[in-house]
Amino acid sequence: MKKIIIYGLLSSNEYQKARCCAQDLYKKKSDEIMPPILNGMMEFDWSEWISEKKKELKGTTWSFKNSCMIFLDSELLGNSNDFLGWAEKNYFYEDFRNEDLYETLSKEEYANYFQNSKNEFVFFDLVQEDQKLGRLLIELFSNVVPKTCKNFRLLCTGEKGRSEDGTKQLHFKNTLIHRIVPNGWIQGGDIGKGSGNESESIYGGFFEDESFQISHSKKGIVGMANHGRHTNGSQFYITLLPALWMDKKYVAFGKVIEGSETLLKLQNLATINERPQKECRVSDCGIFFYEF
Repeated sequence: MKKIIIYGLLSSNEYQKARCCAQDLYKKKSDEIMPPILNGMMEFDWSEWISEKKKELKGTTWSFKNSCMIFLDSELLGNSNDFLGWAEKNYFYEDFRNEDLYETLSKEEYANYFQNSKNEFVFFDLVQEDQKLGRLLIELFSNVVPKTCKNFRLLCTGEKGRSEDGTKQLHFKNTLIHRIVPNGWIQGGDIGKGSGNESESIYGGFFEDESFQISHSKKGIVGMANHGRHTNGSQFYITLLPALWMDKKYVAFGKVIEGSETLLKLQNLATINERPQKECRVSDCGIFFYEF
């Protein structure tokens, strides 16, 4: 029995072509082919996965450009074109779907990711001075840490207005990314003067550590910056590497699902004493909705 494993960018036509082909082959030759194992990923996870896989496999994979990678019986077969060619040669497979259909399937699967999730999604648009750096799309684990996620979500929308003493706008818009720790994390969310010394939640002052259930096991984990137990306010961080030492010290509540190039730009900004030399700020933020 042949075992087909597909990894790819969920929203790409290449992944959809490979997925459809594998499913068609299984329906046609279930006596020879096992049910295909499908691993469609959002952009950030795909970018991290393919980067690590290239390091692992080395060789010609360094030049791999396709948005899909297929393994046959644990051996690398290649990209979606290689897979369809193999299917045509060995099983007389004929691809009857056109590009427009694959485009629709790609959008549908992308939409399903959001519609089938119990979590919420927010976005940050970032600029350095007048230069656009791009967008970060963040998934909030609302089912695990609802109070922490609500704080972050409402700071993204700004709908809570001003702080209790009236001195701060409870809104991330126009706040600074004030700290970049090489091979560590980026930090923002000071809704005061932007020095990195102020942090206030929507609940007034600080609030408690809700849960340490979510691990800092990879790049792109979003969590609450603090200066000791139960001092969560508005400041947050995004990890640039796995950071398991953070797991029982800081409350993680989300992950970046799109914006690998944007985060790379952020981590490579020139700094002095971990502070960006040129002002880097959140130009816009809010709740993310995807309509299909």
